[in-house]
Amino acid sequence: MSFDTATAAGKAAPADEGDIVIRVRGLTNRFGSKTVHEDLDLDVRKGEVLGVIGGSGTGKSVLLRSIVGLHTPNEGSVEVFGQHVGKLSRDERIKVERRWGVMFQDGALFSTMTVRENVMAPMVEHTKIPRALMSELADLKLRLAGLELEAAPKRPADLSGGMRKRAALARAISLDPELLFLDEPTAGLDPIGAAKFDELVRSLSNAMGLTVFLVTHDLDTLAATCDRIAVLSDGKVLAIGPLDEVRKNDHPWIQEYFSGPRGRAAVR
Repeated sequence: MSFDTATAAGKAAPADEGDIVIRVRGLTNRFGSKTVHEDLDLDVRKGEVLGVIGGSGTGKSVLLRSIVGLHTPNEGSVEVFGQHVGKLSRDERIKVERRWGVMFQDGALFSTMTVRENVMAPMVEHTKIPRALMSELADLKLRLAGLELEAAPKRPADLSGGMRKRAALARAISLDPELLFLDEPTAGLDPIGAAKFDELVRSLSNAMGLTVFLVTHDLDTLAATCDRIAVLSDGKVLAIGPLDEVRKNDHPWIQEYFSGPRGRAAVR
């Protein structure tokens, strides 16, 4: 099955204007002589879990960082909630940032803080609620992320890898965001831990009405969690759509990715 012209050109599938939470147009990212993205377009729809995949060096994490404003692209525009991220004033940006949460690949927890203090950090930065209430809300977020409260007073170094992932997720949902960014959330987890984390992300998405932008290489995560998948290749979005639709694409990388033993097992 050949991919259609719009998909082949890296153009996002059409969606109602009110349903688009993230709109990327003409994004170009260069690092020296290497072009990672060139004229990349992407739409992320409200309430969906979008999985972003691609080979090494295709710029999955760079795309995420460009969307949240941690990297300034060479060209193109990024809109989140209808606002151009790169053109916001400091106060406007703070308001937008309160509406999203980010979980980085390594968790990026503050090593000198307890787990509870890590989850409270966004509240301290963005709200003026009493400290005691912050502590109670942090404990609630930890429970939502699947952690027992015995972990709250511990330092990140005292937790297992899976527990650190959950603590990082709890911090990402600290301010009840509408939009959640996850960068390789199951990397380094054993299969059982990864499966439980996938279930957690899906349940939180449903319960909180989250839109999720999920960078992953995990085939099981795609099958268990994602509503649509965007494939990055050659600087663009090569294909985008539901798993069953994308895996029928005849591009060599997509066929190799999905047709191996792990790909077949994940789809089953």
